[in-house]
Amino acid sequence: MKKFAYSIIAASLLLNLGYAADSLEEAVANGKFKGHIRSFYIDRNWEGALESAKTDYSAFAVGIDLKYETASFYGLSAGIALYSDNDFGLNSSDLSKVHKSILGDNADGYSFVGEAYLQYKQGNTTFKAGRQRLDTPLAAADDARMIPTLFEAYVLTNTDLPDTTLVAAHVTKIAPGTFFNQYRSTSATGQALALTAGYGANADASIGKFQDMGWYAIGKETNGVTAGAIIYKGIKNVTLQAWDYYAHDILNAVYLQADFKWNCLISDQIKPFAAIQYINEKDVGDRYAGEIDGSYMGAKVGASYNNFTLYGAYSASDSNTDAAVNGGIITPWGGMPAFTQGMVTRHQFFADTNAWKIAGSYKFKEPNLKTVLYYTSYDVGKDNAYSNGHSWIATEAGFDFIYYPKSVKNLQLRFRGNFPRSFYESANGDDLGWNEYRFIVNYNF
Repeated sequence: MKKFAYSIIAASLLLNLGYAADSLEEAVANGKFKGHIRSFYIDRNWEGALESAKTDYSAFAVGIDLKYETASFYGLSAGIALYSDNDFGLNSSDLSKVHKSILGDNADGYSFVGEAYLQYKQGNTTFKAGRQRLDTPLAAADDARMIPTLFEAYVLTNTDLPDTTLVAAHVTKIAPGTFFNQYRSTSATGQALALTAGYGANADASIGKFQDMGWYAIGKETNGVTAGAIIYKGIKNVTLQAWDYYAHDILNAVYLQADFKWNCLISDQIKPFAAIQYINEKDVGDRYAGEIDGSYMGAKVGASYNNFTLYGAYSASDSNTDAAVNGGIITPWGGMPAFTQGMVTRHQFFADTNAWKIAGSYKFKEPNLKTVLYYTSYDVGKDNAYSNGHSWIATEAGFDFIYYPKSVKNLQLRFRGNFPRSFYESANGDDLGWNEYRFIVNYNF
């Protein structure tokens, strides 16, 4: 019996230590290797009165990321990941016919070391320094196309307090993902669209290269972005989170979100949920972007019943015509937490704009298929900085089908479509929209 007890204690210690190594050689030998391959085909056909000014385009590309992380050695570990993207010469030589959002600068293929970090864990505290992926409300990977946005950062997390996660971070550089090509622009209106849709306004920035956070956002080098957060789950069925991002000499952004669940009085098979979010931004320091004065709030409510989920969302933004992007929400570093965003339309962060969205999903067991349908509408006010002085209604419908074949483990097949109407509308009412289809294959190993 005593021998059995010793065995239990020894097993528990091993579990608590995880794959802790006794030497550097063992830490390297016991490291983990993993990878991800993504093939992507995308096709867009323009619609609307301005259609003749545009060229339909499409593209195919294959991306891969290969990552190795050592085992822990006295709490210390290290990781490195290579990211690569290539079209193998299969796309048109006429760049106007190439959908560049899944490729690098000038629709080129490229490779780079996207992650290279040291990590130290002691008890409930983890410190990670170097190139890494971030997924926070206003600084994130935005992995919507081929290669995600990545960062050079120092991130400290701690969970010593009950039901509480504390985060402190300082981000110095950003390597924009391929989606940046969709927003790269030298016009003031195009840069306003980029800044409110998750991307920088500096058209000279390069995809896959780590660049100063301020230079990428507005063309001015700064001391980066310092962030802190508290996430609390100590109240049953409630999650509260508060984030503050201090972008030196540009802006201070506060992000608040509360998520709720409760029991349905009609049936315990119905799972209601709701959430609210709020963003406020002000200029700070040397005000490199001028006056900044933006605020936004959103709400979402819905319910799940077995494999079916339905929700509706609403959001509203203020305006200030003396401020940058007329008081819209500036989010250059991949952050896009809005409840009312579409697959491509992110007009909810325009100034003077109200938006709503309805979305439903159903997950089939046989076949292993998840289906999503949605519709969004944006009442864009005349104070917006994209078509300033003009108000219009932009809409987007779309679908997302995600299939996991049982015959091939870790394989995902994805078919998506979006159909924005009046994504842009000029002062005389000429509009531009499109029909876009994407076929994506993801395989993890």
